[in-house]
Amino acid sequence: MSRQEEPSGSDLEDENFGSPRTFDPDFKGPVADRSCTDVLCCIIFILFIIGYILLGLMAWVHGDPRRVAYPTDSNGHFCGQKGTPNENKTILFYFNLFSCTSPSLLVNLQCPTTQICVSKCPEKFLTYMEMHFMYRTRENYWSYYSQFCKAASAKPVKAFTQLLLDDDCPTAIFPSRPFLQRCFPDFSTKNGLLTIGNKTTFNDGSGKTRNVVELRAAANGVNKILDARAIGMKVFEDYATTWYWILIGLTIAMLLSWMFVILLRVTAGFLFWVFILGVIGILAYGIWHCYQEYSKLQEKPNSHLSIYNIGIQTDISMYFQLKQTWFTFMIILAILEVIVIVMLIFLRDRIRVSIALLKEGSKAIGYIPSTLIYPVLTFIFLSICISYWAVTAVYLATSGTPIYKVIAPEGQCEHENKTCDPEIFNTTEIAKACPGAHCNFAFYGGKSLYHQYITTFQIVNLFIFLWLINFVIALGQCTLAGAFASYYWALKKPDDIPPHPLFTAFGRAIRYHTGSLAFGSLILATIQMVRLVLQYLDNRLKDAQSNISRFLQCCLKCCFWCLEHVVKFLNRHAYVMIAIYGQNFCRSARDAFNLLMRNVLKVAVMDRVTEFVLTLGKILVAGCIGILAFLLFTERIPMIVEGPTSLNYYWVPLLTVIIGSYLIAHGFFSVYAMCIDTIFICFCEDLERNDGSAEKPYFIAPTLHGILNKKQLVPQKQKE
Repeated sequence: MSRQEEPSGSDLEDENFGSPRTFDPDFKGPVADRSCTDVLCCIIFILFIIGYILLGLMAWVHGDPRRVAYPTDSNGHFCGQKGTPNENKTILFYFNLFSCTSPSLLVNLQCPTTQICVSKCPEKFLTYMEMHFMYRTRENYWSYYSQFCKAASAKPVKAFTQLLLDDDCPTAIFPSRPFLQRCFPDFSTKNGLLTIGNKTTFNDGSGKTRNVVELRAAANGVNKILDARAIGMKVFEDYATTWYWILIGLTIAMLLSWMFVILLRVTAGFLFWVFILGVIGILAYGIWHCYQEYSKLQEKPNSHLSIYNIGIQTDISMYFQLKQTWFTFMIILAILEVIVIVMLIFLRDRIRVSIALLKEGSKAIGYIPSTLIYPVLTFIFLSICISYWAVTAVYLATSGTPIYKVIAPEGQCEHENKTCDPEIFNTTEIAKACPGAHCNFAFYGGKSLYHQYITTFQIVNLFIFLWLINFVIALGQCTLAGAFASYYWALKKPDDIPPHPLFTAFGRAIRYHTGSLAFGSLILATIQMVRLVLQYLDNRLKDAQSNISRFLQCCLKCCFWCLEHVVKFLNRHAYVMIAIYGQNFCRSARDAFNLLMRNVLKVAVMDRVTEFVLTLGKILVAGCIGILAFLLFTERIPMIVEGPTSLNYYWVPLLTVIIGSYLIAHGFFSVYAMCIDTIFICFCEDLERNDGSAEKPYFIAPTLHGILNKKQLVPQKQKE
């Protein structure tokens, strides 16, 4: 095709969309002469940050983090707190675990039984009556039993009826072990039957014969009221043992990601197929391993047990002793394997486009290597936001003084759920009107204006956290887009690339476009907040909903999920336009949307396929580190390196390493993703601005132009 036959910019597009645009004939790259955009949103954003800081200060003044670190007994005292009588009593013990099946549990979120701090859990079956009888011959029975009573005495002086009235000791104890710093029944399976201490039935100390199923139901009731804060304290032990191995794994993941990024610059096509074969190989190994475990369990006598049979267990490893678990994993991995192979077959022609964009992106990153360091800055900003939100949430949750409420085991007391004073409760009319009722610790609160709005402050804390997180991500995207746009619009590369493009782009984004970035982040944070509210309502009202309401709520959740991803996609390209032209958010979003619609076929070819390629790289990095961590934490390679041997749950550090490795890989590959998006937007702008003539040469590399656009490119005359 001759130069006279070369189509103009509008003729090169897939379709016309939006009003005609006028271009600056002297445009040479990102606009340097800018002004502040979306100033009103910038002011609002700053005011919200100031208010957020004040909220954190108020929470820190009123909160007490010790309430998170230690379980609390019925008198509001902390178990295991140093400098108190309970310093050596770190575990919470329930007098009557069977009362935890009471309906009041769902209302008060507290088990209606006396709870005390103990140094260890019971290890055998023993009722108060049995202990009282055997104490006559062996005094050590009382010394053992008394450690589970409110106050120790030299001998058991109270009769059984008086014991029930005063509630000083449990009527019976049974084999237990600590879980989440609480004594829970030590369940086990024997010949396919659920047992505790090799028994299926036992005496509860009040003359009733109980079975293990009843005890498991009571234990499950307590499990439902344990907060996430207690779970964090349990896994802390595993983290304390494996923290250096986790750091080593994350360091290897960082080096592996960095190595792949560097190699993509030279061998993008080769590494793509390495990614593909690596993911297929990892999935195949997972399928093989699941099949091996399934075959081993098939030969065992209790292989017929299912997850339904054993119910909710505190020992997660029990689920891995079921063939149903491994069969489910095998099916999931097989489905993923088929999906990857099918996608390869149908996308084989478009893979060439992805490889070409990766090579061009590699070249851009090679000229601006400082962009590889930027994810570290983003990680630091995100860590600050997450830490501030978590600390503020904890301090808000622990603000106030201990509140005690009346709890009746049978749930039939008219005074139930009223506030009370444990010091004088036994002398009040409530204790006489409701025999067996207790005045137990319920939560922390107060009657001041601050305490009345704790829930509102938690919601504000969450919303501003989402806003800040999205702002940090937007800042990174706009900064990287500005740096890579400087590369694209340099006619002679790398000579025409301005000095320090990354730092220049970061300064422009902060100085001129904080309001625009905050505007886009506010829209996204609002959508995410609505999604969280819908999820919360779904969890709270799950049992009370009709089929129609569940269907409508599912539709709403699906619509907002789609809306969130559409807004993320549009915001990402709007930030590219902001980085190039320095306009406000609404105009940049409109121009980006129109530009993408005019090039909708190119978008379909480039965006999803390139994301698929980069996602494969993330999975490969996380998978490699995950396999090494699995072999280490399960002691499969003791001849090579000896890993930790005292883990409660090896999946805690394993998941940490896998998720951390994926996030590290995501940070590095997100630079590539932003680079490719920026190059694509600039390429579309290039086609509309220029025609490939000597007066208006294309800025894109001729090889990439030939792949992305089937029209012939007139060779451009670059500066020598």
